Amino acid sequence: MHTHDAMDAHNPSGHIHKQSTAALTLGAIGVVYGDIGTSPLYTVKEIFLPATGVALTTANLIGAVSTIFWALMLIVTLKYVILILRADNRGEGGALALTALAAQAERDRPRLRQFLLLMGLFGATLFYGDSIITPAISVLGAVEGLEMATPLLQPFVVPISLVVLIMLFVMQRFGTHLVGKFFGPIIVVWFVMLGITGVMQIAQEPLILKALNPLEALTFLWSRGPLILAAVGAVVLALTGAEALYADMGHFGRKPIQLAWMGLVLPSLALHYMGQGALLIRDASAIENPFFRMFPAEWLIPAVILATVAAIIASQAVISGAYSMTKQAILLGFLPRMNIKYTSENEVGQIYMPAVNWILLIGVVCAVLGFKSSSALAGAYGIAVTLTMVITTTLTFFVVRDAWKISPVVAMGATTFFLVIDVFLFAGCIIKFFDGGWFPLAMGLGLFMLMTTWSRGRELVVESIRRDGLDLKSFIQSIDSGSTYLAQRTAIYAVANPETVPQALLHNMKHNQVLHHQNIILTVEFENVPWVPDARRLQAERLSTHFWQVWVRYGFMNTPNVPKALEMCRLPDLDISVFETTYFLSRETVVPTPGGGMAQWREILFAAMTRNAGGVVEFFHIPDNAVVELGTRVQI
Repeated sequence: MHTHDAMDAHNPSGHIHKQSTAALTLGAIGVVYGDIGTSPLYTVKEIFLPATGVALTTANLIGAVSTIFWALMLIVTLKYVILILRADNRGEGGALALTALAAQAERDRPRLRQFLLLMGLFGATLFYGDSIITPAISVLGAVEGLEMATPLLQPFVVPISLVVLIMLFVMQRFGTHLVGKFFGPIIVVWFVMLGITGVMQIAQEPLILKALNPLEALTFLWSRGPLILAAVGAVVLALTGAEALYADMGHFGRKPIQLAWMGLVLPSLALHYMGQGALLIRDASAIENPFFRMFPAEWLIPAVILATVAAIIASQAVISGAYSMTKQAILLGFLPRMNIKYTSENEVGQIYMPAVNWILLIGVVCAVLGFKSSSALAGAYGIAVTLTMVITTTLTFFVVRDAWKISPVVAMGATTFFLVIDVFLFAGCIIKFFDGGWFPLAMGLGLFMLMTTWSRGRELVVESIRRDGLDLKSFIQSIDSGSTYLAQRTAIYAVANPETVPQALLHNMKHNQVLHHQNIILTVEFENVPWVPDARRLQAERLSTHFWQVWVRYGFMNTPNVPKALEMCRLPDLDISVFETTYFLSRETVVPTPGGGMAQWREILFAAMTRNAGGVVEFFHIPDNAVVELGTRVQI
């Protein structure tokens, strides 16, 4: 792995400075904070459920709101906004970017590096559970406001929620660029409304301001006794969406995300949670749905509509994040190629992945039909989020100590403080395992198995090709060009292992008895950095009169485009004409063999994944009419 300071010309992070801070801050409010902004729909209600054992008393209300406020201050503000946002991987954030950064810091310790890669990969898989639960719980929580208007609408909550969610996923194929510009203003209105309703309630019951005292939170938690974890598991719901701060850093930059949080989001959330506490001190019956009970009757329907729109925006953020995460996993070699559609000519980050979209939709529909209410889904929510927090803090320690070269004592002290809190929060959520918490964990473990199987399977394929293949340089030296017919065209052979003769080349010479005038052995490599700049995109070497070796390199945020990269080839006597070039590709058929490098069931699974992998042609933007595919069987 390599690190470089140059910026890729196609790196959206490199264009951050060209946009105004105000515009980026507005965009960050819309995309980054939608998830955490919809938490007030259900958090306070969940804290006072019978299962948590928290009685609805004034002291407990002040203590619970104080716990939420200081959780926002410690976890979101201090940990993410101030510390974690500094751990950027050349401008990019998120689980895989941080994992690559930590692995780079430990490159001289292979075993530790491998452990960190696997840990980070598991953290990334947990995001998919979040991508299913967030749309389900947010939209259900918003639509449940209809029950406040009239109990007669209760049977229609689930059907209406399903219609909204299905429409959301169906609309994904049209891209987010048309509606993205409206996200910011709508969420700004949402947060302003949260703040105003909070102030109105606080004015009627200022006693709730005692929640600003951290001793109230400590007293509340201490008084829970053995039931402390149940209360903590409910408080965690106020923190869902914190990881989005870090994951979306590449789109908006550190400063706009920090400004949005400190200037609007944190004050609005703090005021609103205190407002809900003030309302409940005055009227304990509002606990049935404290969020919507904060509105006058005539404002209820508009509030439901705004809450639903905010929930849709929050859902959009995690859906888009799932596409981005999947693309990164593909380029890092953890998932097979999938169809990626670019929905914007200007923004490389705006993509649509049909397979991921429909899998997420099926998962969301199953979650809504299986849990049927936001309260039931709250049991499944939190485990994935808090476990991801634990993993993020652990990886950050290695970045702080070894990449930033900060004293181990300081690094240990800073991260241990947050790790203790993260583990405590995770313990509060794991007790909900049988109430739905198993759902995101099972999904994460299933995806982790698929990703590690694919990664190991590709390693075995490359090893098999290297073991059974002919040495490339020896083969080239043995070719008598004079006795072979030379087609006056360019042949490009894409290979995973650049040291052996491409199977497609052997088939071409054996069956067609032809050698092209220009033969390029092409290897595409993906590095553990977000962006590989154009200056390092291509490396070429002449092997003989008719053979060249070319390496094309990408980062896990780049968009692979092989023909465009080959235009940069500047070797003398090598002219790659688009109209006189043929790409010869080997389509591998994987044959599982007993006693191979993986368990038999994993080899069968890998073979099935290989058969269903997306095409090389579409993935690398190779012209359809310039491709010849030749099959080859590989035993693993």
